[in-house]
Amino acid sequence: MPFPIQFDILDFIIKGILIGLIASAPMGPVGILCVQRTLNKGRWYGFITGVGAAVSDFIYALVVGLGMSFIMEPLQNPAYQFIIQISGSIILLLFGVYCFMSDPTKKIHSNGRTKGTLWHNGITAFFVTFSNPLIIFLLMATYAQFAFVHPGRPFEMSVGFACIPLGALLWWYGLTWLVDKIREKFDMNGILIINRIIGSIVILFSLIVLVGTVFNLYHLPSIY
Repeated sequence: MPFPIQFDILDFIIKGILIGLIASAPMGPVGILCVQRTLNKGRWYGFITGVGAAVSDFIYALVVGLGMSFIMEPLQNPAYQFIIQISGSIILLLFGVYCFMSDPTKKIHSNGRTKGTLWHNGITAFFVTFSNPLIIFLLMATYAQFAFVHPGRPFEMSVGFACIPLGALLWWYGLTWLVDKIREKFDMNGILIINRIIGSIVILFSLIVLVGTVFNLYHLPSIY
């Protein structure tokens, strides 16, 4: 039936974009680097920094997705899926609290004003992000919460995975646009405010999904 198939693909597209946004938004080392380069070198240097980070996140996303696909197949029982989604919601909630409470400005280092090439900025951002494998736990939590991994839906999952870097790029594009527009007024407090807003959104979203799952306000997407 054409309509359900199209709806399933749209569902995976939206989830992929949201996962990319969630994975990129916290102001970790590469987020700080992106802001610094936007302020010191220009918006496109900051955006290319985000592109490098997005490539790294996409690699981790594929690795985590492949790994979870092997363990999800024998866990198709609704009770197991319920536990997995509850666990993902709790982990994401704790991550949101950590994001809200943390002060990323303490991780700022001197970045210098030598622009370098766009390639150099992108590659260095890639390695900064790739050297932080903690993203694996965040991806596992979001996959579980969104019920994103379905071994029986390879085409839809491929479309969803392709949308993860799209979500990441949307974040980096929006962040660099905002920082560039208010560069005269932007300071370290701006980074702290952004981080707390992100933490608050993640906390609220996690609580909504957690309560909805516990009280059976909605059901996990069917894989059949």
